[in-house]
Amino acid sequence: PSVTWTAVEYSNTKWGHVWETEWAVPDTVQHNASFFLDAFVTRTGLSPDPRDASYPGKGEVLHIRKPLIRYAPQKRVRATKNLLSGKADDDEDAAAEAKEYEDWKSRPFVSYYYPNVTLELVGDAANVAYATLPPPVKQHVHIAREGAKTFDDKQAYFPILFPNTFWDLSSQLQPVNTTTTVLPLRVEFKPSGYFKFQLQSTMDEAFTKQSASMGGGSGGELDEIKRILIETNPVLLITTVVVSVLHMLFEFLAFAGDIAHTRSRKGLVGVSVRTILTNVFVQFIVLLYLIDQSEETNYMIIMSSGIGLAIEAWKITKAVDIKVVRQPAQSLLPYKVEIHDKHVLNEDELRTQEYDRAAFKIVGLGTTPFLVGWTIYSMLYQSHRSWYSFVIQTLTSFVQMFGFVQLVPQLIINYKLKSVAHIPMKAMMYKSLSTVIDDFFSFIIKMPLLHRLACFRDDVVFLVLLYQQKWIYRVDYSRENEYGQKFDEDEAKKQLDKKAHDEQARIKADGVETKKTQ
Repeated sequence: PSVTWTAVEYSNTKWGHVWETEWAVPDTVQHNASFFLDAFVTRTGLSPDPRDASYPGKGEVLHIRKPLIRYAPQKRVRATKNLLSGKADDDEDAAAEAKEYEDWKSRPFVSYYYPNVTLELVGDAANVAYATLPPPVKQHVHIAREGAKTFDDKQAYFPILFPNTFWDLSSQLQPVNTTTTVLPLRVEFKPSGYFKFQLQSTMDEAFTKQSASMGGGSGGELDEIKRILIETNPVLLITTVVVSVLHMLFEFLAFAGDIAHTRSRKGLVGVSVRTILTNVFVQFIVLLYLIDQSEETNYMIIMSSGIGLAIEAWKITKAVDIKVVRQPAQSLLPYKVEIHDKHVLNEDELRTQEYDRAAFKIVGLGTTPFLVGWTIYSMLYQSHRSWYSFVIQTLTSFVQMFGFVQLVPQLIINYKLKSVAHIPMKAMMYKSLSTVIDDFFSFIIKMPLLHRLACFRDDVVFLVLLYQQKWIYRVDYSRENEYGQKFDEDEAKKQLDKKAHDEQARIKADGVETKKTQ
């Protein structure tokens, strides 16, 4: 099939053409052969066909060739089933998964087809300096016949015809195989500005190279960026960019503050070691879940979870010594893990340990029945990809629904000790800001439903911790606290001056209110 558009005004931007058709898929294309769309641009009245009498010659015809067939790793259908009965949710999905697995072993890379083609004629590209163009732009600028000059005696070039693939989404690619006999084709021909052409061609090249450097995967991350650009309101999009930068900044500051606070500690007073151990387990389970659901998860979420896991694991080494030792020959397991305190605990640390043990006992008694019940329900009534997926999803569901209880022991310790000096408040403030941003992100960034709900769950715990820090157990900045930590002189003075200023403002406001009442 072919189409011809005539009398296109090169400098006019108020036009556009759309052509829709279908084409029969040749047998060679069904077996991974290539297929191209050829576009020709000539002056009005001339033909691009060399057999036509009006053919002006090769140097007068612009020829653009765009591949319609792309090659990518074969997508896998991941069917779910009931683990006890072995029955799949959808028999068609199960059959498709088995068939595609067999196909994948013989054809790991397959042909894909995108039905929409956008050709943009760049109409305001005046005085293009061909020699200095960046490669992503230069590949679309074609020199005219040798000796052709512009009015100012520069090398002439053809009008720029840009096959725009920037908005193509890999999620919309259609597989081509032996059952594919007819495919639709929609060609849109429209004008474009030179700046827009430069921007899109450069970004498209960058995205293509980024996808190739990541192993040529499904392109889900790049699709996510394009989806946000297409679907998101411009004001919301700008807000998202600003919020993204702030989120990364607060995450980094929270991590840095947490590390600095842990390094400066002289003991374990007020620290729930069991909470740290639980955090490591929880972070590890969540990370495995995010990886298992990688098709639905943004890489930024996975990276943040991984960094948090590394920091929590490092905290354990600051609190206790962990060793793997060999067990006696008659033991069931050849090795066991031994955990010892870093030093002899003092009275306050022993009290902390006692409160920690009691708090975890209460929390364990309250949550264990839910874990057992949820596990039985999930096994009987829900479908999973495998036993591994079942274990990860069940633990993650429990962690996300009841994960806030892991911080309850720390709240109890704060209450028993009547102090929050052992809490890294800078890190806590940054984390609270990150949590607010997570709430915003949960509506925009692609993530599993359970992780989205967990963003709002964390708000409750942060509010309780802030209440303890700001209203119940305020810290005296001018003296060393009972745990061997203090501000330096300048920072202590700054905090005291700020506190005094706030107090004076409050008293003054109360005085004004009293006069009004009288």
